[in-house]
Amino acid sequence: MEPYRSRKLTLRDLQEINPESLQSWTPRAVGDLPWHFLRKVLALDGAARNTSLGQGTPGDQAGREENEGQGEGGEILPHSNTDSRASLHPLDVLCAVLLCSDSFLQQEILSRMSMCQFALPLLLPALDSPRCTLLLWAMRDIVRRWRPHSRRGFREESLVLTPMPTVSFVRLGSCRFSKSQLLNEVLSPAQQHHDFFVHRDMESGNVPREIADGLVEIAWYFPAGRENSDLFPKPIAITNLRGDIESHWLQFRFLTEISSAVFIVTEGIGEREYALFSSLKGSDIKYYFILSHESSKQTETQEFLSKLAPVLKLSKQHVLEKEIGTNQEEFTEKLCSVIGSIMNDHPKEMSTESMTKAAWALGIRLDEDCEECQTASTCAKEITAEIKEVMHYKRETLTLQGALWKGLSNVEREMCRLKGQGDIPTEEYKSRLKEKWLQIRAQQYERDLPDGLTKFVNGIGMLSPRAIHYFLKCMTFNLDCIARGNLLRQQPGPPKLPKLNESSSGCSLGVEHFLRELGQFYEAEYSMMREGKIAKNQRKFIHFPRLAADLMLEGFPMELVDGDAANIPLQWVTDVLTELHGKLGGKSRMLVLSVLGGQGSGKSTLLNTIFGLQFAVSSGRCTRGAFMSLVKVAETFQQDLACDFLLVIDTEGLKAPEPANLEDSYEHDNELATLIIGLSNIVIVNMAMENTTEMQAVLQIVVHAFLRMEEAGHTPTCLFVHQSVKDAAAYDQNMRDRKYLAEQLNEMIKAAAKMEKLQTQITVSDLMGDTPEKQNWYLPGLWQEDLPMAPVSTGYSERVYGLKKHVLASIYSTPKDIPQLIEWVRSLWSALKHENFLFSFRNPSVTNAYTKVSAQSVACEWEVRKEMNLWVTEKQTFFQNQQPGKLNVCVLTSVTKETEQKLSCLSRGFLEQIQNAAANQTVRNVQAFVRNTVPPSFQSTSDSHSICSNLVNVGKECRKKNTIQALYLKTIEGELDILLEDCKTRKNQIDSKELDVEFEEMWSETLSKIRLNCLDEKQVYQDIELLLREDLETSPSPKPEQHSNLLDHGTKAFVMKKEYLDLPLLKSLNEWFTQERWRKTEELVHSLTEQCKDYVKHLADDKEDYKEIYSRGLLRMINERLQETDVQNLHTSACFKVDLKLHILGEVVPLLEKMQANFLQENNPEVYLEKLKPQYLTTFKNLYLGTDSCQTRARDFSHWCLKPALVEYMNNRLGYKIVDDIVYGGQFDEYTNGSLFQFTVLKKLLKYVNFDTYIIYINNYANFVKIWVEGHLQDIYRQKTRLQNLEKEILSEIMKKVMEALESADQRANTVSDLLGLFCEALQNNLVITSDRLAAVQFENTANTEEFAADVQAALPELEKDILAEFDEMTFKSKLSNLSLKPQDEIFKCVFGCGKQCPFCKVPCEAGGMDHGEHFATVHRPQGLAQCKNKRTGMLEFSLCTSDVVSKAVFTNSETEAKFHPYKDYRQVYPDWRIQPDSSIDTSDYWKFVFNNFNYKFARKYNAKPANLPQTWKNITKEQALESLEEAFNIKQPTSTEAL
Repeated sequence: MEPYRSRKLTLRDLQEINPESLQSWTPRAVGDLPWHFLRKVLALDGAARNTSLGQGTPGDQAGREENEGQGEGGEILPHSNTDSRASLHPLDVLCAVLLCSDSFLQQEILSRMSMCQFALPLLLPALDSPRCTLLLWAMRDIVRRWRPHSRRGFREESLVLTPMPTVSFVRLGSCRFSKSQLLNEVLSPAQQHHDFFVHRDMESGNVPREIADGLVEIAWYFPAGRENSDLFPKPIAITNLRGDIESHWLQFRFLTEISSAVFIVTEGIGEREYALFSSLKGSDIKYYFILSHESSKQTETQEFLSKLAPVLKLSKQHVLEKEIGTNQEEFTEKLCSVIGSIMNDHPKEMSTESMTKAAWALGIRLDEDCEECQTASTCAKEITAEIKEVMHYKRETLTLQGALWKGLSNVEREMCRLKGQGDIPTEEYKSRLKEKWLQIRAQQYERDLPDGLTKFVNGIGMLSPRAIHYFLKCMTFNLDCIARGNLLRQQPGPPKLPKLNESSSGCSLGVEHFLRELGQFYEAEYSMMREGKIAKNQRKFIHFPRLAADLMLEGFPMELVDGDAANIPLQWVTDVLTELHGKLGGKSRMLVLSVLGGQGSGKSTLLNTIFGLQFAVSSGRCTRGAFMSLVKVAETFQQDLACDFLLVIDTEGLKAPEPANLEDSYEHDNELATLIIGLSNIVIVNMAMENTTEMQAVLQIVVHAFLRMEEAGHTPTCLFVHQSVKDAAAYDQNMRDRKYLAEQLNEMIKAAAKMEKLQTQITVSDLMGDTPEKQNWYLPGLWQEDLPMAPVSTGYSERVYGLKKHVLASIYSTPKDIPQLIEWVRSLWSALKHENFLFSFRNPSVTNAYTKVSAQSVACEWEVRKEMNLWVTEKQTFFQNQQPGKLNVCVLTSVTKETEQKLSCLSRGFLEQIQNAAANQTVRNVQAFVRNTVPPSFQSTSDSHSICSNLVNVGKECRKKNTIQALYLKTIEGELDILLEDCKTRKNQIDSKELDVEFEEMWSETLSKIRLNCLDEKQVYQDIELLLREDLETSPSPKPEQHSNLLDHGTKAFVMKKEYLDLPLLKSLNEWFTQERWRKTEELVHSLTEQCKDYVKHLADDKEDYKEIYSRGLLRMINERLQETDVQNLHTSACFKVDLKLHILGEVVPLLEKMQANFLQENNPEVYLEKLKPQYLTTFKNLYLGTDSCQTRARDFSHWCLKPALVEYMNNRLGYKIVDDIVYGGQFDEYTNGSLFQFTVLKKLLKYVNFDTYIIYINNYANFVKIWVEGHLQDIYRQKTRLQNLEKEILSEIMKKVMEALESADQRANTVSDLLGLFCEALQNNLVITSDRLAAVQFENTANTEEFAADVQAALPELEKDILAEFDEMTFKSKLSNLSLKPQDEIFKCVFGCGKQCPFCKVPCEAGGMDHGEHFATVHRPQGLAQCKNKRTGMLEFSLCTSDVVSKAVFTNSETEAKFHPYKDYRQVYPDWRIQPDSSIDTSDYWKFVFNNFNYKFARKYNAKPANLPQTWKNITKEQALESLEEAFNIKQPTSTEAL
């Protein structure tokens, strides 16, 4: 202990969870004994004073030595094995521990010793001086409860403030019997012996004391109100001086000053003793002598006693003789009788606090004499001196948490439940509630910080950390004392008991009430700032959360739930925890452990015992609401527990008398239980076995809460602690109890499931695990009996320690950091304020897991598409390089099989990745989640054959075209040979111009001889018309002959007609419903037309030729859309369907014809030959002039053959690179997260507040997303460097392959033709270089292969530069048009999702992928923005579906067949949509701001009247709109002003 004489041990040191917390530790050396004592006494172990050493195994020794080496960096309890002594005296250990502990640990030690009924040190001797210390502060925390004979009812008082007579026992010289053992007999009730004082017959009690001599101990006796069995009718203090009074005269003098009587134990009195006692002449206290003398000294003793009689006023009754053989029981009764007579003789009564005068007079130090304690005590007294009557003080001073806070809580709850709505429109009613809420906040804000609270803030904000600790302790002592006094004055007889229950919470006053008031001042000011009533720089209380966070770090419990108002001050709790997170440097991973149980079942005591915490436990201070306290995990143990802290939550008792008087007592308890279980990783359900009815009621509440959370996707570990079990180790009985409990719980689960309207069959093992032996813990009652003098039960501490080890060993949950904890608190409390918790709760873990796995799914889905598309591109390249004869049925079969294998492999890999991602996020139903995330296209390989068939057909068409072109080139080359020979035989040299003329004549004559076979031109119009007639023949519709020209429909806008709606079916509906169907039909026409035009546009971008299959595909798209349920519900006529097809096909015919014309032009043989003409001319002239060099031919090959192939390769790959850059770059997460994409878009829209952009976003979301993505891509690649890097990467990859192929071909080829053939074969999967492209290079090419290859290699760097330069000169838009894969389309697929919209407000679904079970959106919007009008007034509707679903409102539309349907039951109509209520009234402020800003513009656009918006909507600012958006999406930006 030596290191801790200067740097004192603290309670926080001992609370720290470390590896030894899981070990049953036995002291092996004397250096271990202080730590053994500390562990045991803090755990309320009655054997804490046992200082005997155990015989450890070598392994134990090694483990202990390892702990020694850790020092202060690991286990804070260092051990020493250097002392060879057998043991230490228990009091030496106690003194050593107290001397090395700080004031607050001393206080905790004495408090626990008091609970164990150990005698406490009153005067602590110093090690290095004769002075001793009066331990007043160390006892201030002790409260004792007893029942005096003089009055009815129990009395509870602070031990140091309770005046009572003190009887002291001292020793002079040696003594043959144990004085301490005698005192134990005096204080112990009959048949209930207890060792209050350590005595010589206890283990190690006979070890010589080394530092404990001079110690004065004190013990008390408190009556139980039983006159026939109580030893004394009133409380009495007994002190015991260790050592000889002659050696410790100062302590003896102190005892004579404070005592009513002093008993001196001695073997005899001689001359020296007589002189010593004579100095006490004039003392007004009574002295008694207990003689245990030898017969040889009896005469001398009698003589000197006679002389002392007049000095000390002695009589025969003042001398008690205890000789050898004296009956112990009779002597004890005699001594008790003497003490009783002293108490009856109006003895001097003195409280421990009043002993300080005597101590100061004698020069005895006081443990409260330090400056910090005195300053803190003075500050606390200045506050508490003003408090006379608690209820009055709370009503007059702590005004914000009274009626105002409770009224605010009621308004907040009504905002969610809307029970008093009546006929008022939902949003109007909520707006009124918001105004009322703001009025209450304004009233709170207008209040000044009272003087007492100002002093409290100064106390926790301006004192030193140690003084703050003293200050809060002093506040607690003083407030508890005042509250007990108030409660005592109100203590009634039996008829007034209900009234006491109502007022007991009003009499309670603690530090938590002051902190609660600070929280309300903070929240009121924050609300005013958020509503724009005050500026940020006007805030005065912004530092309050920092002060509260500091207190949490120091171990003070922080209120989470205000039990009086049954509410959570969310902003206050959020900001306190945020401050705490910052102070911890972001290292705030924590596991949450909580306790639930009935009132008075020992929950707080259990937590205090397990973790050494300081939750309030005294009578009149029962926990209200919930409090949380931090327990640090040692750095050496953080990896094992996977957390930095334990957050321990103590809760108020379920089924408590006070909440039971409320109307919704079950609901109140269930809310608390659901909140606590929702936050926890481990829940201890504490059950007092004495009250079976109460236990069953508590279990019903807990089971209901567990069922709720299990359905919501969160199931913490549950441990049942059965308290007050008579035989906690009785296995058979406990096994029967467990079985009975399981049966009860299963019945309770059925009842709870019925209340929640759940059809699932759930058992207790599903909710709470299937290991009842490990989940049920049986503890004896804390006290052996319900008596003031009862010690802690034997075995209680041991069983609690076993529970602690099990708790720490069974932790396997995922920890939460503080931001996640805040999110859980907000989500749970928001849902609990609504009537339907399961419907309203948004599980943050499931939401985060879904977001992460969806993001992974988007990336994986893209990876699969990319792999498959690249594979198809390679196969297409391969086929284009093959001879026509090779593409037969066998090739198709082989490639089809290969395709199936490829798809299967990619799909399997996709599933594995998503399963792993889901498992890592601990998503409960992984298989269902994966099934809902896998794209339908990857779940089967049924289209493998069509993919391959298309590939082979494309290859055949390509080869057919190439074959024709090769024949033309062969003819031209023949004619060119003839011309070349002719020119060479002429006598005169022909110059360059003449050669041009000769070549031109030859070219023209040759082309005139060749009959150029152009590709067939199909009659698109006739083809589509024929297909349309076939389609219409199969359905009942007007005859096709009646239809006008398709092209006419394509030039006219589609105009709705009455005959398009099936009016006979709609005649029962009013005009409003007809208008609704009319509007929806117009939207259908527009969306389907755009979908079909997009389909054709993609074909055109791929430079496809027209095929009949494309027209059939268009008709299939139209027919499938018309068969969908929402279109069927429109009841459109057959005439409409015909005209719709005519209109759409009429629109696309010109597009298809243009597509075909472009294809024919691109593949026209004459155009193709014209492209080759310059190359042949150059070759002809070089051959004639003799300038045809290998270098020229190599350059021609690079330019005419390689360059087009490389450019095509880049165009085939660049789209993939761009998408990879977006998806994997880490800078654009919004493209893998639907909710984040919505946030990004909405934030950008708010920045510019452009009405036209909002209109596109609301009414044409798909088009908006396309424009957004294309625009964002333009912005991203506006700086060319980013795109240039991608282009260089692609080109360098293929150029490397080109170099390798060239080197390989050069080594095997004999001629240039062979070299080019081998080269093309090596790259047949990468580059399309057909034989016709090589014709001009091979023509009359007799170059050396090595030289040709070297020249080609030399030309490649320049070629690479040329290609990159050409790409550089192109605009980004033109580059996109050339890409085979359009990145904007792929990114669109990533973010657009399923495209479904909310049936009420048309907000787009944010769920990832196309195939999911439920649609959802984070923020919904007023229905008027989706063109919804009030059918009576014609005004735009401003109701929000997120409010309506918890209101009494009803809706009616085409889906309900004009019948009114409650919004609460909307899922009966729209089962695939999950519309949850807003988490707060501000959640939809974004759209309220937009609606208010453009109310009149929306009205004009939608041909309606402007909405009559609530006043609160008009007060919303742009900054508040952004803030609500950030909160809704749980994304905090740097600052709102910067963002805007």
